[in-house]
Amino acid sequence: MLTRVVFFCNNSLLPIPYSLYHALMTKSIDCIVAGSCVLDILAHPLRLDVPLSSAAVHRISPMQLTGGGLTCNSSITLARLGHVAKVFTYVGNDPWGKMVRDVLTAENVQTDLLMTHPTEPTSTTVVAIDPSGERAFIHCQGAAKRLNIQTCMDHLETLTQSSFFLAGYYSLMPDLQEDLPQLFAALRKRGVKTVMDAAGDGGSMEPLDRILPHLDIYIPSFAEATHQTGESDPQKMIDVFRDAGAAGILGVKLGEQGVMLSDQAGKYLHLPAIKPPSPVIDTTGAGDSFLAGFIAGKLRGYDMQQAGRVATAVAASCVTAMGGSTGVRNWDQTLSLGGVV
Repeated sequence: MLTRVVFFCNNSLLPIPYSLYHALMTKSIDCIVAGSCVLDILAHPLRLDVPLSSAAVHRISPMQLTGGGLTCNSSITLARLGHVAKVFTYVGNDPWGKMVRDVLTAENVQTDLLMTHPTEPTSTTVVAIDPSGERAFIHCQGAAKRLNIQTCMDHLETLTQSSFFLAGYYSLMPDLQEDLPQLFAALRKRGVKTVMDAAGDGGSMEPLDRILPHLDIYIPSFAEATHQTGESDPQKMIDVFRDAGAAGILGVKLGEQGVMLSDQAGKYLHLPAIKPPSPVIDTTGAGDSFLAGFIAGKLRGYDMQQAGRVATAVAASCVTAMGGSTGVRNWDQTLSLGGVV
């Protein structure tokens, strides 16, 4: 159980030091992030509307290496916001895996559950970023895809020491996806809040319809939710999720249009996007950072609307630098973006 202390003044929640909340928690970890773990090689600027074959050499800025995928992007964001984050996934026994460990350690993310797979390579991605910040991925799905239910159950005691468990990406977890209902049910039974993220085309409603009843938070992107539900209206997308048995907080990320959220059937809240504090450089990781920001808000006792505003502010910062978490700011800087709480 998570004990919360909330102070009200004129019906608004006052941001107070997180240390006060953390001192009252019975969980030793704020969030464990499981699943996709990637070393990203960032190439910028690279025209995405021109075939690579149009020139023998494409001259770009110096390439950068950074952690990517849900585990890196969301855990680093949570750590930047002042939370205790731990990753639970696989890397390979190769130089890329060591680089991922080094990146996470430098960001104060706990890596004792970052396992080395004996045969699979570390997942790697070349991220081609055009001048507007849009991107394309050249991806090798490696060791992280081997996370399975047996490994999860072997570590269940440790996983239940966390207040939140964030897993992803749905549609890209071949060895675990069918067993996610079992995993999420076991975690919720032990007092852990469950969250899932999607990626790729978003997959389909099978087995999502069996997973949704076991989730506390699910907020896919518009494109992912469209593929999953066949709907084009965010409210109708949420209704499809409700009809499948989802009882938690649902939403649809709408990019520059903000986010649609719902904490009960038939009620919807649209939050506009927050203007980035500087020009958009790279949209990679914006969705992952959004979810981390939302979780951070809930950890601090915020309601859905307030947590959603924190999340939009975090995402607005994320897109101002290359990489999935480089632009993320600390808690006070995030709140200072305006209109957050």
